[in-house]
Amino acid sequence: MIKPFENLMQLFRAFPDEQSAIDHLTAIRWANGKFCPLCGNADERKIGTLTGTNTHKCYACRKRFSIKVGTIFQDTKLPLRTWFAAIWMITNHPKGIASTTLATDLGITQKSAWFVLHRLRHAARTASFNAPLSGEVEVDETFMGGKETNKPQSKRVRHAGHGADGKTIVVGLKQRDGHVRARVIGNVRSGTLYPIVKEHVAKGSTVYTDEHQGYNNLRFDYDHQRVSHKNGEYVRGSASTNGIESVWALFKRQYHGIHHWISPKHMNAYLNEMTFRLNRRDLDRGQRVNGLLSQIEGPLPYKVLIA
Repeated sequence: MIKPFENLMQLFRAFPDEQSAIDHLTAIRWANGKFCPLCGNADERKIGTLTGTNTHKCYACRKRFSIKVGTIFQDTKLPLRTWFAAIWMITNHPKGIASTTLATDLGITQKSAWFVLHRLRHAARTASFNAPLSGEVEVDETFMGGKETNKPQSKRVRHAGHGADGKTIVVGLKQRDGHVRARVIGNVRSGTLYPIVKEHVAKGSTVYTDEHQGYNNLRFDYDHQRVSHKNGEYVRGSASTNGIESVWALFKRQYHGIHHWISPKHMNAYLNEMTFRLNRRDLDRGQRVNGLLSQIEGPLPYKVLIA
C-alpha cells in the first residue's frame, strides 16, 4: 500500500524505519507488477524474494537485485529515509533548495547533497513521449547569467549578440492552464526555435510570442500572434507572453536567490526541476513526492554527472 502524507512530520511518521521506506518504494515501483531491472523479465512467477531479506532473485537471468537497482538510488550509501526527505524539499520548496542548505538539514556533506539533488533532477526530467502542448501556448526565450559589467575584464565575453554575451540561452513553452516545457538552446535563430515549437506544440494551436524574427516561420503551422515589446506592447486582446515570462521570473529568483550561479552544463537539470514542480502545482505535497518516486528509472553514476 502507498502511504499518504501531507507535511514533513507526517512523512517521518509514515516511514519510522528504513524497512518502511523500502516497502513504500517497492509498492510504487512495482505498482503495475514485478519486473527484473537486469534482464527486463516481467513474469512475476519468475521473480522471488529471498526469505528475511530485501534481496530479490530473477529466475530468468538467475541474478539477484534490490529494489534500488536500475534507479537513481542505485549504489547509494544513504538511507532511503534521507532520500525521501530530500525529495520532499526539492518538490515542495517553490524555488528549490541549495546543496549547502540540504547538507545542513540532512546531516550529510555538501558534495553528497549536490549529488543527491542532481540525481533527483535527473528523475524530474520530462519524458519525450509526453503529449504535445495544445490550445493556447506562449513561447519565449531568455538569457541566464550575471551581467558582463560585474565580471573582471579578463572574463568578460563580448559580441555574442542579442543580449546573450556570456549567458546561457533557454527557451520555454507554456500551455495556458497547462504544462510548461523548457530547455537550453544554442542560439535564437529560426532554425533552432521553429523545430522546438514543432516538437512540443500540436499543429494548428495558437502560439503567442514577442516580435523576435526567430519566430517568423511559425505562421506556416500555427495561428501565430505577437506582441511588440520594443514598442511597449505587452497585451493585445488574447495575445501576450506574460505567463511564460512569469516562469522566467520564478526561475531567475531560483538562480540568483538560491543557487547564485548555475553552470551551463547543468542548466537543463535545473530547468527539469523547476518544470516538474510547476507541472504538478495542483497536486498535494505528498503526491508530488510520490510522483517523483514513480519516475526514478535510470541510474546516474557520479562519473557520468561530472564527465
